[in-house]
Amino acid sequence: MRKLLPLTLLVATTCVGQQPARPLPDAPKVADSAELLAQATPPPAGSRPNGQNTPPAATPSPASARLTLAEAEKMALAHNPNISIAHLLQLAQTQVTREVRAGEMPDAVANLTAVGAHDNSRITAGALNNPIVYNRAAGGLTVRQLITDFGRTRNLVKNAQSTAQAQVDTERATVEDITLAVDEAFYQALTAQSVLKVAQQTLAARQATGEQVGALTQQKLRSTLDLSLADVQVSQAKLLVLDAQNSSQAAMASLNAVLGSEADQTYDLVDETPANPQAAPTNTEELVQLAFRQRPDLASLDERFLAAKQFASAEHDLMRPTISALATAGGTPVRADQIQSSWYGAAGANISIPVFNGFEYSARAKEADFRAQAASEQVRNLRETVARDVRSAVLNAQIAFQRIGVTRQLLDQANTSLELAQARYKVGLSGIVDLTQSQLAQTEAEIAYTNARFAYQTALAAVRYQTGQ
Repeated sequence: MRKLLPLTLLVATTCVGQQPARPLPDAPKVADSAELLAQATPPPAGSRPNGQNTPPAATPSPASARLTLAEAEKMALAHNPNISIAHLLQLAQTQVTREVRAGEMPDAVANLTAVGAHDNSRITAGALNNPIVYNRAAGGLTVRQLITDFGRTRNLVKNAQSTAQAQVDTERATVEDITLAVDEAFYQALTAQSVLKVAQQTLAARQATGEQVGALTQQKLRSTLDLSLADVQVSQAKLLVLDAQNSSQAAMASLNAVLGSEADQTYDLVDETPANPQAAPTNTEELVQLAFRQRPDLASLDERFLAAKQFASAEHDLMRPTISALATAGGTPVRADQIQSSWYGAAGANISIPVFNGFEYSARAKEADFRAQAASEQVRNLRETVARDVRSAVLNAQIAFQRIGVTRQLLDQANTSLELAQARYKVGLSGIVDLTQSQLAQTEAEIAYTNARFAYQTALAAVRYQTGQ
């Protein structure tokens, strides 16, 4: 089962947490620094201060089209080539049923024959046949009809019908596969876009902080070490933005591929995720039974098992007789003197009884039996796999739901910690190290919360897929 891979915040923390907690040599007076910092307070990571070095916000370009999840699913079902392939194969299998059923219907053949023969000649070599050949020109109709083959053709028709139904279920399974792939690609792209916004806001906030620390450093109210550490944080934020941009473009390319588009289209994905999502399902065993009833791939395999049994019955029927009828009639307007009648007609019946063919029929019957048994084991194997996958999907959804609450709490704590760190740094009660660590923790917490929200939606989509919904 495909899973959404959360984006990881890659930041360097070496040397940041190991700064000595001693007064700086050129530390200013507390009152002076507090007065200046009160006029230029670093904004939190979630805000967007106006500055010359601030990167553009992660708003879509005018060419970007808004796209919801439902629209993405509809677009993929209309344009993804796998959907067309499955539908065409289903239509082809329908024609196979008609082909097999033709054996139960009459077979009529019209003939036009003209013969020029040597007088008083005979065909004396080649086979057992009527050796006399006359000059003639004639036309006629021959009709053949199977009376009974004691169930073989009927079982072949049932086999073709079951296989056609299996192909219908396979087409439905393909639709669900594509729907799940769209959901996963959509939420992955939405996660990447959200992380990019967080990264850009983080860079804007750290650039604003760096500018403020630089101003304080020029006025000898902060040390050059503070400015250096602030610059390090800005550089790390720029790397974070680059990684987030790369992930966003890669996720959008994956989404375009699932949508069946060859163009490099960028969409403004609409986040319809509820602020307070419902809890994950807990009725695991009920969902397992629901999957047994509704999974299209399991239904397809059941139909193929039934088709295998019907084909085995048809192969056993090869040992039985076949009764057929034949009728022919026509006219001979041009004929030799020996052919006195201007028309002809005949009808008859034939019984074909297999006697010995080198044990071919018995071997074919045993082969079909073995294949039917293998199909039965495949059904059992898939049922066990479905039960495992449903339980795993439900467990993943439950854990993903719990991660939302934990990361939400972590983000709240990180925001509070950042506010306190900014306040303490403002009045000179702490150094730049505490502030940068709080900014780092807040960024990590915000990205973790973003990943958790969309990972839960992906997990719910997997539950729906595994249960055939």
